[in-house]
Amino acid sequence: MKNTLFTLAAAALAMNLASAGDITGTITLKGAPPKERDITPLKNDPNCGKFHSTMPTTKFYVVGGKSELADVVVSLEGITGKSTGPAATPVIMDQKNCIYVPQILAVQTGQKILVKNSDPVLHNVHATPTVAGNPEDNKAQMPGGADLTFSYPKAEEFVRFKCDVHPWMFAWVSVLDHPYFDVSKADGTFKIANVPPGKYKLKASHRKAGVVTQDVEVTADGAKVELAMDAK
Repeated sequence: MKNTLFTLAAAALAMNLASAGDITGTITLKGAPPKERDITPLKNDPNCGKFHSTMPTTKFYVVGGKSELADVVVSLEGITGKSTGPAATPVIMDQKNCIYVPQILAVQTGQKILVKNSDPVLHNVHATPTVAGNPEDNKAQMPGGADLTFSYPKAEEFVRFKCDVHPWMFAWVSVLDHPYFDVSKADGTFKIANVPPGKYKLKASHRKAGVVTQDVEVTADGAKVELAMDAK
């Protein structure tokens, strides 16, 4: 009986995956983004400044030649409790030239975030979540030191990571309770894979441009979406 139930469950899962589709699309920015700010303390730092031949700037708006907008967290709303947790492939955040790379990430609840230090200088990784149940942590990391591991049990948008040694260093990690999300690339594109057929609300979140939503219907052929966000 148990084998029969397992077989039926496996068959149902296989059928669901077979009919699942991908949500793909592009995000663009309407209007001119504000001028980025010079990171003068980084350029003037005796250890970190030598990594930069020109003045480094903030990356609040990463925009392409055709207004393509990067670093937007695109996700489905209303799908909770589907996280694959620690079984999900760990996400990598690195520290290169005294800057977090990437600066915008997204993970599932329980998924591991591995923080590397590729710099020949000491960093400390100070995560400051605000949702109850997500622990604040502050860990030093020597040059060439072992990877640091972080994970969060609760959903939360844009958990801030910072370095207290180098106060211009920031990254933000959005934590979602399901795997149906992506972060838009430099060309503004995103892909949310293997979405079960149905009607959903798609949410796009950007730290500076805010939030836009759009209804989307997914079939076995997937769905294509074009989103635009206003510069603020």
